Amino acid sequence: MIVTPLDSAILDSKEQYIFYHKMVDFVMKELIVSVQKEALCSQKELIFFKQYCDLLLYSIEAMRVKYMYDAEDNMKVDLTDSGFPNYLEFRYLFNDLSLRDNYISKLKDVSELQEDFLDHLLKRKQPVSRDKLFQAASIVYYTSVEQKYIFNRFVQGKIIEAPDTSSAQYMTSWSFYDVAHNRPFICFMYFDFEGRHIENEKTKIYEVLKNTADRKMDLDTMAYGIDRKLTDVKPKHIKRIDLGPLHNVFAKDENEITHLLLQNIVSKAIPLESYALSLKIDEVFSGSEFKEGGYFSKQTLQKWSDVIRQKYVFAPHRIIQLLYNKKPEIMNKLAKPPIEMAKLIMK
Repeated sequence: MIVTPLDSAILDSKEQYIFYHKMVDFVMKELIVSVQKEALCSQKELIFFKQYCDLLLYSIEAMRVKYMYDAEDNMKVDLTDSGFPNYLEFRYLFNDLSLRDNYISKLKDVSELQEDFLDHLLKRKQPVSRDKLFQAASIVYYTSVEQKYIFNRFVQGKIIEAPDTSSAQYMTSWSFYDVAHNRPFICFMYFDFEGRHIENEKTKIYEVLKNTADRKMDLDTMAYGIDRKLTDVKPKHIKRIDLGPLHNVFAKDENEITHLLLQNIVSKAIPLESYALSLKIDEVFSGSEFKEGGYFSKQTLQKWSDVIRQKYVFAPHRIIQLLYNKKPEIMNKLAKPPIEMAKLIMK
């Protein structure tokens, strides 16, 4: 039985690390399958969606290895409106791996550590100490985790030709981990290019996206900012996917779904590993144009549609039944009925 104080944001036992990481890994993999099955993304969008989710999973697995036997530091999970690791955990991971060569030089030799393990287990018939396990985990962490695969605050995708079904010439994607909300977001932009050579402008486009679209804001505000800073880029369609919150036993927020789960976990009506995932997709489309600026410096900009907001909930069948019974008003506001995912079984 895992006891998780609802006011605690720290995973402070091996059991909690195993439980939490198995849950996040399971839910994210189920989500990828469900997003494809429900056609919430186009085929090209789905490729990038999966890549960003893989980066997120890789980073969280690296955290598991890093903290599993660490007696001094504990991993922090954001409990307010996320269910994912606190943003600082990703930053610590990235910075830590910048110094990997320094740490590797100080690690104990693998063969020496193996002899210690065999001596404790076979000769002395004693469990390996937590300190030795931490040394072994550190060797795995610093020798196998690649910094370039860590989910950073901003991750830029390449500019490619838009699919034939799109009215735009190009598309690009990016992902960011919002510092205030501690949740990952995945964005897609379809656009036309009115300059001569887009290859010469790619660096500038990437820089503007990094500085203008790296946090949660009103989507039409984001679109206007991109449009105004890139005179040769004409955005036509911007789509943003908000992953989360992940409602589970570790969460502590004001969300009604989270409260319902926690109440029923406490009353033992549903198992400890019960979960639900909220997902939001916001989209804006360009329409007519208008001019902005002085007489000698007018710039043609896009007029944007109202933001199209769609909310989804992913959950196992039992949780969907619970939501319909207890919170039908939430279900009625979704873009489509709750999307069923497999239940997590902890052994």
